Amino acid sequence: MRNEIAWTSPLTDMDIYLFKEGNHFRLYDKMGAHPCEGGVRFAVWAPNARRVSVVGDFNGWDTSAHPLNPRLDGSGIWEGFVEGIKVGALYKYHIVSNRDDYEVQKGDPYAFFWETPPKTASIVWDLDYKWNDDEWMRERYKHNALGAPISVYEVHLGSWRRVPEEGNRFLTYREMASYLPGYLKETGFTHVEFLPVMEHPFYGSWGYQTLGYFAPTSRYGTPQDFMYLVDVLHQNGIGVILDWVPSHFPNDGHGLVYFDGTHLYEHADPRKGFHPDWKSCIFNYGRNEVRDFLISSALFWLDKYHADGLRVDAVASMLYLDYSRKDGEWIPNQYGGRENLEAIVFLKRFNEEVYGNYPDVQTIAEESTAWPMVTRPVYLGGLGFGMKWNMGWMHDTLEYFSKDPIFRKYYHNQLTFSIWYAFYENFILPLSHDEVVYGKGSLLSKMPGDEAQKFANLRALLGYQWLHPGKKLLFMGGEFGQWREWDHESSLDWHLLDHLGHQGVKRWVCDLNRLLKDTAALYERDFENTGFEWVDFSDWESSVIAFLRKAGGEEVLVVCNFTPVPRYNYRVGVPRGGFWRELLNSDSQEYGGSGHGNLGGIEATPVPIHGRFYSLVMTLPPLSVTVFKRV
Repeated sequence: MRNEIAWTSPLTDMDIYLFKEGNHFRLYDKMGAHPCEGGVRFAVWAPNARRVSVVGDFNGWDTSAHPLNPRLDGSGIWEGFVEGIKVGALYKYHIVSNRDDYEVQKGDPYAFFWETPPKTASIVWDLDYKWNDDEWMRERYKHNALGAPISVYEVHLGSWRRVPEEGNRFLTYREMASYLPGYLKETGFTHVEFLPVMEHPFYGSWGYQTLGYFAPTSRYGTPQDFMYLVDVLHQNGIGVILDWVPSHFPNDGHGLVYFDGTHLYEHADPRKGFHPDWKSCIFNYGRNEVRDFLISSALFWLDKYHADGLRVDAVASMLYLDYSRKDGEWIPNQYGGRENLEAIVFLKRFNEEVYGNYPDVQTIAEESTAWPMVTRPVYLGGLGFGMKWNMGWMHDTLEYFSKDPIFRKYYHNQLTFSIWYAFYENFILPLSHDEVVYGKGSLLSKMPGDEAQKFANLRALLGYQWLHPGKKLLFMGGEFGQWREWDHESSLDWHLLDHLGHQGVKRWVCDLNRLLKDTAALYERDFENTGFEWVDFSDWESSVIAFLRKAGGEEVLVVCNFTPVPRYNYRVGVPRGGFWRELLNSDSQEYGGSGHGNLGGIEATPVPIHGRFYSLVMTLPPLSVTVFKRV
């Protein structure tokens, strides 16, 4: 049946006004396909189209059966109602451009659900779901606060765990809900961060070539199945962070590229609209309707899927017009600079809208340069993010730990330099998926020495990460010492947990997470210089550092020995006398270490050193991190 049934457009004059001026951020309620009484209403933005129709399995993909009507308000929106369609129907938009009779079938930019790739149709769907996470949602401001203990487990849904007896298939969202929350509670992580779940045509992009900005990938189930996974995680006290990619999109023909026969979502000039690294399209952030689309996507995941945070991918590529480009391959801004002024405005507005609507979530920037004030409020001139990945710490630390310990003394500054800038931003310390792919090897395989030393070095690396100022992020597999580098086509090597060395690493991570949650000094002032104090960073000859973490009168002493030589009768200054209990020791035999330690703790003596009136005479285990607290 053609569009002859009487119906009322959900788009009001105010909707159109906000849409045209770039201030409509709930477009998912208005655009796309929405089931309603008797059928489905459709709305799509295609201002340079001459004809638009809905085609699908309900009309034999007949381009003349269900034409849409252009609005007469200059918005470029085409809309209509198709009677009799139900949830589950496949559809696309057939677009005939007014430019050279360009004709194409496109998926719906606002679709809630898509066919599983390589199929490309959108699916009519509703988002009805009864949530059971009220308690979490009421209390999550405590868990997501900058002064809370935050330890993030980064997960790729397709390769965390598979079913080898069924052709190595993926776990579904609902199957993940049976395994992942319990594992996260066991290991003590506070949050999980999913590599992009948004629909993407190429599985090997890990989701970073996003095409469906309003749909979880159908590879693992329906939208409600993903909601169920988030719901169960919340019921188990685990926060959910989603990777979100507003920096670029793939040029697959059924997607956003050249949508109505013109460069609608992307810049027309390839010097601004084509990404040379990823061979993808770059959004035109200066276009009001594109900002509407992207910020609506961000709020959508917070609204409909109860996400607790958005980690924004590749922010540096958005900020710089010359990012990964040679001279002559980029266009300066109006002042002759290399800063992308339109992207800066977009990112600031994105953060204002997220925090204005959801003050109890976090936005996190993957920003790899020294761009100032990334995590400072917009009203103070910052970009407005809540936190930022500390890529400098990650690079320096991994390079240091990859050195044979005999040479580490010559690279001591790589270990200590991060503190000089640690409090300029609200940093997360990431050991992410990017560090264990493309021939880089796993964290364990990067470590020098024989097998026992590799495990000891990995425990020391993780201990240093957990005790250094900043929130924590670890990619899956790192928590038990995966040997192989990550392969998105296969499961993690869970059988390794049959071996003592891997069990020890996992137990160490569990205890680090427990200590983090139980010890305010290790998290309350992660972003304040008052929460950290060097005891001694000058013993480069021995590759030893010692520092204090502090909060609310609580002081924790951390001593690291990054050589395989145990050091006996090593004196370290402390701020007060009394008994200092050894809270954790990465060389403990329960973690697979050699068992060197301090028999539970040390009594401070009134012998001054390191500018303090008291000191501890301790044993520094080889390749170790030890933690003490005065009791």
